[in-house]
Amino acid sequence: MKRFLFAGLTSVLLSSSAITLAQSASDQLAEYRKMLADGNPAELYEAEGEELWEKPAGPKKASLEKCDLGLGPGVVKGASAQLPRYFADTNRVQDLESRLMTCMTTLQGIPEAEMVNGSFGKGVRKNIEAIVAYVVTQSKGMKINVSVNHPKEKEMLALGEKIFYLQGGPMDFSCASCHAVDNKRIRMQDLPNLTVQKGAAEGWGNWPAYRVSSGTFWTMQQRLNDCYRQQRMPFPIYGSDVTIALSVFMANTANGGTVNTPGLKR
Repeated sequence: MKRFLFAGLTSVLLSSSAITLAQSASDQLAEYRKMLADGNPAELYEAEGEELWEKPAGPKKASLEKCDLGLGPGVVKGASAQLPRYFADTNRVQDLESRLMTCMTTLQGIPEAEMVNGSFGKGVRKNIEAIVAYVVTQSKGMKINVSVNHPKEKEMLALGEKIFYLQGGPMDFSCASCHAVDNKRIRMQDLPNLTVQKGAAEGWGNWPAYRVSSGTFWTMQQRLNDCYRQQRMPFPIYGSDVTIALSVFMANTANGGTVNTPGLKR
């Protein structure tokens, strides 16, 4: 009888300790995030991006000020809050990065292969990242409003959902393995549930973001690239339909949420 009482008491104490540790960890995370919120280095990328947007570049020596991000040539305010979306001139659904690739190719004459085959943080891809920081900041505080009315937008939404749940690689992981339930966390980073509006708004609404751990600004394309790395899967092609479809799935689920980009992450 005493053994049972002792075992029961031990179980209660362990449970109590676990709750205390969990609360302590939550408090520490809250304090950590509060410290991060004091300043966002993404502002440096934003300033560089604005300069690059207005600066003539490429073989055609042209700026991006006539680039149509969906609201008309040169209109940046509110554009990223409505991306990805269908564009008639390319006859495809594009996210911010793939659309910038189109503008840099058509307006500035920069070969698309130079962007697709490049590396994050280097060359033309680095310029795109800075311009992304500038553009997304112009939608900060607005509501996420991504359309899926066009047939091609509907196709991408269906494809994005399929890819989200697709398991593969040596670990048999999918996006849903980490992002389909509430209250998951890895190290110091919460993993939002991207299958519900609240979680999707939290996730989509805070990316692109500055990553403190790497000391660099990450676009959504790079964020998705790293997700595939953690799944031990081959990296997706930069600006490919795979990444755009996943973005449509996340953004559409997040509709009605608030744009808080550029975010600040661990």
